[in-house]
Amino acid sequence: MPEKPEKAIVARDLRRIYRSSKGVFRKKHEIVEAVKGISFEVEFGELFGLLGPNGAGKTTTIKMLTTLLTPTSGTGKVLGFDVVRMPLEVRRQIAVVLQENAAEFFLSVRDNLVTYGKFHGLTVAAAARKAAAVMERFGLTEVATQKVLDLSGGFRRRVQVAKMFMVETPVMFLDEFSSGMDRILKRAVMGYLREEAARGRTIVLTTQVLPEAEELCDDILIMNKGRKVAQGDLYSLKLLSKDLYDVTLTFDAIPASLPDALQRFEPHKVSIDQNTVELTLKADEARVLEIVSEIARQGRLLRVEVSGASLEDIFIELTKEGQAGI
Repeated sequence: MPEKPEKAIVARDLRRIYRSSKGVFRKKHEIVEAVKGISFEVEFGELFGLLGPNGAGKTTTIKMLTTLLTPTSGTGKVLGFDVVRMPLEVRRQIAVVLQENAAEFFLSVRDNLVTYGKFHGLTVAAAARKAAAVMERFGLTEVATQKVLDLSGGFRRRVQVAKMFMVETPVMFLDEFSSGMDRILKRAVMGYLREEAARGRTIVLTTQVLPEAEELCDDILIMNKGRKVAQGDLYSLKLLSKDLYDVTLTFDAIPASLPDALQRFEPHKVSIDQNTVELTLKADEARVLEIVSEIARQGRLLRVEVSGASLEDIFIELTKEGQAGI
């Protein structure tokens, strides 16, 4: 193993180009650049989030860093090991859950976990003990003897994520880890991930559920169309979207004139639920307060709340059509 590197993960100008076939007889070829020279670093023990709309290049980036895809150009290192020149060493350091990967369908839940543990060097007895604890943690004990093939999509996802807790690899990659999980289990797993990071495990995750990233991640990289749009902690990202505010107003009853009145202010987002209005405004603070006052005059206002933009607002702002990469 090389000397301990300064960073857990380093990506430098990673690119991935596909050649896709088109047409009835697949004679036409189109070059698709899925990742366009992305660079970032991940600290040891950090919860690092990769965010972006569908097709942004998140999963392709993870596949390159986990040796499942070879970069067209650029370099990637995990714990100092180059993903192209030393793929076997990289694989020994990581555990991976991808969106499309599946547990072993024809094995039982218990055998999936035990086999995975043995693959990573545990004895049969140690793997069995660990599997029992992990199944209890993930609510899988009652289906321990069932084949994964016979489980629902949500339970299959539980098995996939549970595997990551069978091993002590220093780096974990999770692609849409909470897909199909109920809220209670999702909340528990988020707690488990925080515990792992506190123990020094480096975790890279992608998610479309932005509140998850907002709550979990120490550092967030937002991608769009294969490029890095922005990176930083939540506070830094909010500074990039200066003058973006969330406003909540509750009336005793929604005035009939309100929907038309709201459109005059060109909100980024607006929703009306019973007697509460939520909208996102892009304007300086003084103008936002003026707008709130104007809206308040539409009816009898019971409550008003103005806050800085959420990660979802920032995400929409930074990935909207035509946004230039930075």
